Amino acid sequence: MGRVVAPGSLWALWLVPVALATVYFQEEFLDGESWRNRWIPSTNDSNFGHFRLSSGKFYGDIQKDKGLQTTENAKFYAISSRFKPFSNKGKTLVIQYTVKHEQKMDCGGGYVKIFPSDLDQKNLNGKSQYYIMFGPDICGFDIKKVHVILFYKSQYHSNKKPIRCKVDGFTHLYTLTLRPDLTYEVQIDTDIIESGNIEEDWNLEELRKMEKSALKMPKNWDKLSQNDKPSDVPSQDWDKHFLDASANKPSDWNSELDGEWQPSLIQKPKYKDGLKSENVDNSDYKDVWLHQKIENPGYLQDFELSEYENIGVIGLELWQVRSGTIFDNFLITDDENYAAEFGMKTWGRTKDPEKEMDMIQAKEEIKKAREEEEQLIKENIKEKYFQTQHVKDEL
Repeated sequence: MGRVVAPGSLWALWLVPVALATVYFQEEFLDGESWRNRWIPSTNDSNFGHFRLSSGKFYGDIQKDKGLQTTENAKFYAISSRFKPFSNKGKTLVIQYTVKHEQKMDCGGGYVKIFPSDLDQKNLNGKSQYYIMFGPDICGFDIKKVHVILFYKSQYHSNKKPIRCKVDGFTHLYTLTLRPDLTYEVQIDTDIIESGNIEEDWNLEELRKMEKSALKMPKNWDKLSQNDKPSDVPSQDWDKHFLDASANKPSDWNSELDGEWQPSLIQKPKYKDGLKSENVDNSDYKDVWLHQKIENPGYLQDFELSEYENIGVIGLELWQVRSGTIFDNFLITDDENYAAEFGMKTWGRTKDPEKEMDMIQAKEEIKKAREEEEQLIKENIKEKYFQTQHVKDEL
């Protein structure tokens, strides 16, 4: 049975013996420079880096492994491609592509973003609202992770589980699957690296809980006896806390994605016999009353946590210190089996030849280095011989 290709992507039409699947977007860069008709670079900043079509220094197939390659160091990049808008409501959504950091990435992004159809592609920049951000991000020794960020209720929510990305220079296949039952999977090179429930694994606890009370504590709360405290104030449901002065902001904290960082709150030691504990100096901090949160009895599971009405653009909006990354084999579909087969027909067929070519090149480089070293030694020996002969002639 043939697959169904969304209108607007007829250039990729071909028949395969798989179950009926809807392919919203597919890009392999097999038609040369025609990719420039489909991918629109942003002109929001004249200093944005440029892409070129390349298979890199080593590859499994010089034609099939061609993809968008970053070309300039220490640059922001912004480019995108449009397709017919669709909704994934009630459907599985699979986002898949390959990324190759042949420059051995030291600091930079290798992720993709999925945007609403009303994105102004010419104005794409870091502040452009997106639906989904997925893929590897590397910077130094601390950050080597796979981002999975979902836009929900006007906020960006990150997966709470640490997902480590690949850090070598070979091509890797990244796959994100979001299902209508709120389960998900993250795969790298067809291996399931992480999975679970979207409601539980994203920072969405506030949906299940509500504040028990919004009452303000009286100014003289500490001085009141238990009998004198107002009956409408939940005395046993409140704990007194203050800011942790020793807390430091994590090195990978991103204010745009994670919000404004604030130090954690720790509980103040209890008073005893009217004496304040000497272990904690709270002179520089104000007390903070924390609302106790309870399970919301009226909460209903929200199946729209990962559903979007007008998905219409895929793009690369990222920063790289050292350029050379190659993006290829983009796919957006509703069929997990088709995505798996497409991955094996692209990345699966060229991954081993790519490593073989890299190994051959490495051996040739070692051989060349040895030959150059031997030649240098011979020249030094020859130079010393002539110097010695010159001294003898003078004597």
